[in-house]
Amino acid sequence: MSTMNTMEIERLLNIGIELSANADSDSLMREIVDVAMDLTDCDGGTLYILEDGALSFHIMITISLGIDRGGHGQKIELPPVELRETNVCARAAMDKMLISVADVYEDQRFDFSGPRRYDEMTGYRTQSMLVIPMLDDKGDTIGVLQLLNAKDEKGNVTPFPKDCEQVIQSLASQAAIRLTNLNYSREITSLLESMVQVLSTAIDARSPYNANHTRNMARYGKNFLAWLRKHAPDKAMTPQEEREFLMAVWLHDVGKLGIALSVMDKASRIEGFEDAICQRFELIELLSEISYLRGEIPLESYEKTKQELHEGLETIRSANSAGFLSDELLAGIQAISRRKYVDRDGITKNWLTASETETLSIRKGTLTPKEREIMESHVVLTKKMLERIRFSKEYSHVTQWASNHHELVNGSGYPQHLAGRDLSFQERLLTILDIFDALTASDRPYRKAIPREKAFEILRSMVKEGKLDGEILELYLQSNAWEE
Repeated sequence: MSTMNTMEIERLLNIGIELSANADSDSLMREIVDVAMDLTDCDGGTLYILEDGALSFHIMITISLGIDRGGHGQKIELPPVELRETNVCARAAMDKMLISVADVYEDQRFDFSGPRRYDEMTGYRTQSMLVIPMLDDKGDTIGVLQLLNAKDEKGNVTPFPKDCEQVIQSLASQAAIRLTNLNYSREITSLLESMVQVLSTAIDARSPYNANHTRNMARYGKNFLAWLRKHAPDKAMTPQEEREFLMAVWLHDVGKLGIALSVMDKASRIEGFEDAICQRFELIELLSEISYLRGEIPLESYEKTKQELHEGLETIRSANSAGFLSDELLAGIQAISRRKYVDRDGITKNWLTASETETLSIRKGTLTPKEREIMESHVVLTKKMLERIRFSKEYSHVTQWASNHHELVNGSGYPQHLAGRDLSFQERLLTILDIFDALTASDRPYRKAIPREKAFEILRSMVKEGKLDGEILELYLQSNAWEE
């Protein structure tokens, strides 16, 4: 390489900008080797990264042999270079110094048996070599850039000129800092994602009836996104959008940390009050028996009351555990609630209190309107909690997507009653994942798991009602994303 011309100087000035704009480490490493080889007019370049106390091959290029390996996730299956002083790359890494070799067959400073064996196998002739340590902003070695066989204007192999050493050293330094920053960014992102998953696991573990919900949704979502990439690429998300979406999935129920377990874990309509009702019915039966023994009522009245109390308890137990309250059961509860008795203090009371009657009369689920309002507030809490987190630009939609997972396309969802264009693809998908798992989960307190085929029917009926996005649902059902 002779003194740099204007174009080469301009290229060098732009290198820093190019490196800072590259956010993919594999692509960045390839760019480092390409630029270094262009600037030095050399035939080969290898980039090593220091990992576990050895130099691992990441990029290998030899133009004259047509070799181009590594990068884009491709691994080079060669044993790493041990950190021994006799090895030129290891020495450059250990001593943090640039090493230039005019001819590896004449240089006595290092062990070049490796390149010579390579030459024997391939017919190549390794001659000049420039080895540059890649130092981060703390001065620590993170890798080594090795360049082979510089060429003059006629294509003849020459030693690497001195005037290129500082340039390549500057390139290696910029690249090392950029790679380090990318690694820092990746580590921080990985830490964030790990903490989010730990938090989500803690939320689910708080309730035995919700133990696998978020984990299931994340698995379904990940599988579905992979299926979209392959079968419906026009609908697929970018890799960053996928990461952002999955984080929203992991955090969508964070607001449940603020919901009382007595509401979240309410497995039956009158949970916690069953014993009080049973004791009251036993008291009513005992009082009726006393009235009979005193001659205040005939035997037939006592026997009838006793029978009605036993039947009433059976009706209450059936209503308490029913997934959906039938008209017959509702009528039975209303009839029981109108029955009266006189307690030991002579006060006339109903067999069931007003609150017990209200709770037992719930048509679907186990929650009263007030309890349901408390439960639904978890999405508001989710938004408030996530708004306190300073998400980076790459995760700027997490709060919105997570807190809208109960909104429906026709505006009948909650809490904001968003509809139509107000709901993104990600929000519509998250809602489908949430409902699908809620229907098929075997750990819900208020009902048994619904068979998958029945869940599909329910989801499709919600599409007909305008609540769910039919196109996304059909893609999801085609994907079999729930399969292991």
